[in-house]
Amino acid sequence: MYDDEKLRWLIQYMAEEMNFSKISLPTSQDQLWSLYRGLANRRPPDPVTQEFLEIQDQLLSEIRENRGVVGLMDAQRIGPNLFLWQGDITRLQVDGIVNAANGRMLGCFVPGHHCIDNAIHTYAGVQLRLECNRLMLAKGHFEETGRAILTSAYNLPAKYILHTVGPIASDGRVSEEQEMLLASSYRACLQIAVDHGLESLAFCSISTGVFGFPKPQAADIALKTIMGFQLDTGSEMDILIDVFSDEDYRIYKEAIQAL
Repeated sequence: MYDDEKLRWLIQYMAEEMNFSKISLPTSQDQLWSLYRGLANRRPPDPVTQEFLEIQDQLLSEIRENRGVVGLMDAQRIGPNLFLWQGDITRLQVDGIVNAANGRMLGCFVPGHHCIDNAIHTYAGVQLRLECNRLMLAKGHFEETGRAILTSAYNLPAKYILHTVGPIASDGRVSEEQEMLLASSYRACLQIAVDHGLESLAFCSISTGVFGFPKPQAADIALKTIMGFQLDTGSEMDILIDVFSDEDYRIYKEAIQAL
């Protein structure tokens, strides 16, 4: 359990800054959390008070402890410095986790949307959107497909988040260029992780959600790119592949057996 009063205070703060003059607070904790998450998902990257950050961080810390953290020891080894784990990537206590982002790099603004971008921004806190906004303003344009940026992970158990934009294959058909761009997303994250001295990195299944990349093909590209990078660079960084569904777990098990 966590502190409902903190939830109520944060909800009222965000409702007021968004000019929601009347907002009815539910009684159950699950409903309060859904309302808080929806407001946090919609909140633009505007400045926020130190009081808000302190209360938010206390709340997210309580939630993190209640949910529990997961490390490499909980994952299945499927190769040299390569692991597979099924579960929520926001619980992983590793040096870095990978976020499947969009070109804006500001997170998902759809309240309660069940995408990894939304989940990561929700549990990291509003500081993440603020940092992403600073980086993107400095860049001056949307991020290119196949590239990545690194941020702090704030209230997540991980230390850093690597945000990458994978290719879109909405019709389920994939071109050679899209295959190369997906591999580029993996390599960009791996190189940034090595450059910053990360010793462990957890990948999600990039582009296989709303971006529509066929899962078996994406798994094959992911494994070959990761293992090829390890071989080419001699990197001993531990790589964890995180999957969420039983289907994804089966696909990766079959893909690693086929190599």
